[in-house]
Amino acid sequence: MAAATKILIAEDDAHIRRLVRGALARAGHGVIEAATAREAVAAFGIDKPDVVLLDLGLPDRDGMELIQLARAAGAAVVVVSAREATGEKVAALDLGADDYLTKPFDTEELLARVRAALRHRLAGFAEHGQLTVGDVEIDLERRRVRRRGEEVHLAPKEFAVLALLARKPDRVVAHGTILREVWGPAHEKQLDYLRIVVRNLRRKLEPDPSRPSLIRNEPAVGYCLRRRD
Repeated sequence: MAAATKILIAEDDAHIRRLVRGALARAGHGVIEAATAREAVAAFGIDKPDVVLLDLGLPDRDGMELIQLARAAGAAVVVVSAREATGEKVAALDLGADDYLTKPFDTEELLARVRAALRHRLAGFAEHGQLTVGDVEIDLERRRVRRRGEEVHLAPKEFAVLALLARKPDRVVAHGTILREVWGPAHEKQLDYLRIVVRNLRRKLEPDPSRPSLIRNEPAVGYCLRRRD
């Protein structure tokens, strides 16, 4: 990864900042640090980071309030928090976070999440409406899906779910978000609808549907269309 890539660590724990800074620097990233929400918001405008690693427990402001500010500044957001509750994860993802990693964490996993967030930010997927995931090609404009060069027929709801995930590759999209956008607000609790569609998509697109590698599940949170590392 180019050294010009800038990562902002918004974290009040100095020990964690040192640990993360060392791992990011070894991976070739430029690193910016903020110990408070005020410093982080200033960095959004001055340093213009590519990715923000955001702790939710900042001393002067809840980190949740910074997610949309970071996104508006053009940064991808990976929440790195000790908050483990499913509701917290869903809320962060619904606000626009690209990923959510709970503390304590392995630095190699953190670097993998950063790579995924950068892929999402830099891919420019929305400009051309096409994405290749493994041996699956998705063309949103033509509403066409191919696997190994062969066209795959998808039911309308199947394509709608796949298209929503494809617009946010490598990001977990919350169950409620998918259900609202594909089935409508009245059905956002009907998780069985979504499970059936995802099962059908895996059967049609996955090399081994019993061990999915394309459409990944974040238990009790949502689904992610994962590209290869």
